[in-house]
Parts: sequence; structure tokens; C-alpha cells
Amino acid sequence: MATKNKKSSPKRNKVEFRLLAPDARSVYLAGDFNHWDSSSHPLKKASEGLWKISVNLDPGPCQYRFFVDGQWQNDPACQSCVPNEFGTLNCLRVIE
Repeated sequence: MATKNKKSSPKRNKVEFRLLAPDARSVYLAGDFNHWDSSSHPLKKASEGLWKISVNLDPGPCQYRFFVDGQWQNDPACQSCVPNEFGTLNCLRVIE
């Protein structure tokens, strides 16, 4: 009797995103992992205007941006950006 080998899927990793925006009323995270839905991943405001969220993501490249009070904004801590179809830049983070 042969046993079936289950192909293991890549392990998802918990990734934290942060944005310092003390005057913001709302901050959301959008990216290729959520089909750029600007309302599905709200960040929570922590101390001194730091907004945070942890998201489980698959390994590999991840493009994202923040949606702050109705305006797109890049992550000032991001070291890599790629052009998008709107003539602006998306942040790029490679998930290990």
C-alpha cells in the first residue's frame, strides 16, 4: 500500500507594519496580499502616534502602501520601492 506524500505549503510568517502618524485619524494597510483593499487591514494606534498591525504573509516579495485619512502614503521606513501602474511607487518588502 502506497502512502500519499502531502506537499507542504510554504509557512506563513507574521510580519509587523508600523507607521508614525500622530495626527492621523485612520490608517490602513493595503497591498498585493489583500488585492489592494484599502479598508480590510486597519492599523491600531499605539503610544505616541505609532500605528501598528501584524499580518500573516507568504514568503516572497510583498508590495504595499498605507492608506492614511483617505490618502495613499508610502512607508518612510521602507528601503525598496517599485513603480506602479498609477505613476507612483509601491513599497516592497521581501518576506523570509
